[in-house]
Amino acid sequence: MKAFVHEEESILIRKIPEPTLKDNEVKIAIKVAGLNHRDLHIPERRGNVSTPLVLGSDGAGVIEQVGKNVTNFAPGDEVIVNPGLGWLHQSDAPPKSFEIVGMPNDGTFAEKYVVDQNYVERKPSYLSWEEAGVLVLSALTGYRALFTKGNVSANSTVFIPGAGSGVATYIIQFAKAIGARVIVTSRSPEKRAKAIALGADLAIDTEADWNAELKDESIDLVIDSIGRATFNRSLSVLKRGGKIVTFGATTEDQVTIDIRKFFYGQYQLLGSTMGNREELRDLLQFIEKHQIHPIVDSVFVLEETKEAFQYLQKAQQFGKIAIQVAQND
Repeated sequence: MKAFVHEEESILIRKIPEPTLKDNEVKIAIKVAGLNHRDLHIPERRGNVSTPLVLGSDGAGVIEQVGKNVTNFAPGDEVIVNPGLGWLHQSDAPPKSFEIVGMPNDGTFAEKYVVDQNYVERKPSYLSWEEAGVLVLSALTGYRALFTKGNVSANSTVFIPGAGSGVATYIIQFAKAIGARVIVTSRSPEKRAKAIALGADLAIDTEADWNAELKDESIDLVIDSIGRATFNRSLSVLKRGGKIVTFGATTEDQVTIDIRKFFYGQYQLLGSTMGNREELRDLLQFIEKHQIHPIVDSVFVLEETKEAFQYLQKAQQFGKIAIQVAQND
């Protein structure tokens, strides 16, 4: 089968054997896969490893074959991949066995993908293949950060530095669906305009004076995935007793804070990573109830995956990048 792999110091399309099927597994013919920032960093994390690894965490497709112990699915079922392996039930943090699809095991940037039936869900029928293929990793990350960790409500004001990421586009829609107020930032006037069109109440320039711009706001929750570049600026606009939920660090990992100011303000800092199967199923009900659609910025065919990586590295996208693996009917 064709797959997009990391091998030695390269990322490339190559032919590899189809995965074999165990008794509890399903084989999915992938229609569309989703590109995430995680995929960009796996090659440098692996280094010079000669064994090819299929990249990709998100995907949607049609079940082609099932193992003899599979009872929940049948060939022909339209499904989405749950990329969070080993985390089925609600808990404060994932178990030590938790892994994300695409490393250390093969991922979804391939014509066929095999996984245990516990990590497959039915594709929401109202979503296109492109929308379904980019859904889970970012949407589940945003859902847990906003609801499980952030405990957002209709009376909350949510602040999101960086309006163009896939997770941010989901959080905007989720928060607005329950009636919360949403404020975002971006350097790009075009992205700010798109965020407003998506439902954000206010979009400010990342380079602006946030304290001046937000002097009349009372921000209950900051959801940050940028790290060092924005953390203390976000803390400065958060109301006393408010929460910061962080799930990423697209700038440097190390953050220095004024701990005295932090404890006097009685702020709450919460880490979050992906989500579990219970949250995913709640998420699927939520998006169907509110008819929420993933924002697909662009679609690349499998042979163009390297170009898709380069596009994501430039951070020009608003929303998600899809990889079309097979022609859609």
